Amino acid sequence: MSRNIDEFKKLVDAEEFFQFFEMPYDQTFVNVNRLHILKKFSQFMREVDENFPDLKPEEKLEQYAIALQKAYEVFIESTPQEQKLFKVFNDKPKNVVKLTEITSD
Repeated sequence: MSRNIDEFKKLVDAEEFFQFFEMPYDQTFVNVNRLHILKKFSQFMREVDENFPDLKPEEKLEQYAIALQKAYEVFIESTPQEQKLFKVFNDKPKNVVKLTEITSD
């Protein structure tokens, strides 16, 4: 696969990104953490775009490769529950009273 920004923009799957950047990855790990890795990768890419708007396309791809590696490593070192990237991890359960909220009068 050629490494240019137009080809990069056509990628969809986590595996395609890893293959594009020729990065090793654990398929089982990616199967379990796919959405979280892609979401974190998207956040890191947005940071690259915002912080370095004048990068040449090949420089941008280099930064995106670093962003993908960082996103992958985030979930090696922590869990999706700790990262709370998705709404489901931030919603408070309804009809639950925490022990810390109970006072004795």
